Amino acid sequence: MNIAILSRDAKLYSTKRLKEAGESRGHKVEIIDHMKCMLLIEKQNPMVWYNGRKLDYFDAIIPRIGASVTFYGAAVVRQFEMMKVFTAIESQALIRSRDKLRSMQILSRAGLGLPKTIFMDYSRDTEGVIEAVGGAPVVIKLLEGTQGLGVVLAENKKAAQSVIEAFHGVKARIIVQEFIKEAKGADIRAFVVNGEVVGAMRRQARDGEFRSNLHRGGHAHVVKLNRQEKHAATIAAKKMGLGVAGVDMLPSHRGPLIIEVNSSPGLEGIEGATKVDIAGKIIQYLEKNAGKKKIQKDKVNA
Repeated sequence: MNIAILSRDAKLYSTKRLKEAGESRGHKVEIIDHMKCMLLIEKQNPMVWYNGRKLDYFDAIIPRIGASVTFYGAAVVRQFEMMKVFTAIESQALIRSRDKLRSMQILSRAGLGLPKTIFMDYSRDTEGVIEAVGGAPVVIKLLEGTQGLGVVLAENKKAAQSVIEAFHGVKARIIVQEFIKEAKGADIRAFVVNGEVVGAMRRQARDGEFRSNLHRGGHAHVVKLNRQEKHAATIAAKKMGLGVAGVDMLPSHRGPLIIEVNSSPGLEGIEGATKVDIAGKIIQYLEKNAGKKKIQKDKVNA
């Protein structure tokens, strides 16, 4: 197959690993900077142009779209979809996953465990907001935050009120969540591919930090999920429409609580912790789906 990895940086670990995994299985793999693509929109003839040439020969794409370029990145993925190219992450699922509020509403409707969460339109009733999630300490998050950025732990009511008022003062959209004390600064990342958990790690925040993100200095080790955690991870990915997903959960007394479903999860941490060839699992996912589509095309053209 001909596979395109939509990535802005060929040197990133995840991008390199996916290219290596694809080539090791006999596929032709090309890294395409989606922000340099041009989209030709024409009746019954959609096309993607890149560096002066048509990208009309790919059987599958693997989107690695950063949060800051979701709008254009999703448009490129959508264009490939219109060209009947299989994508590991569908455009609508990508957009859905980047909207924290919408994601939580979808997961709530699916009956999955979540931390108590409040979203408001610059409400002045900060005390009521804090009490609604169980009182301080509370976690306050920017709706557009990624990799732990824009996430604040307010340890008492006064601090929480000050942070909420400060964000509202600059017209920043936020959510306020209950703090899960029993998680003890740890969360679980379950990596889901094609409806199955292919690897999981427990991420522990460094001393003095409550965010467990590896980018924030946290460390990870392999973990075996229980049945409830596996179920939560696979259902979350399914409800978000993601064939590839990183599902982040907090362990709690009432079961796993999902805090995020990531549509472009990094491979370095999960592969390092689990020693599992996650990149290879993603390529196998393409083979099962894009391969079938390619056979159908070949039969039509024969």
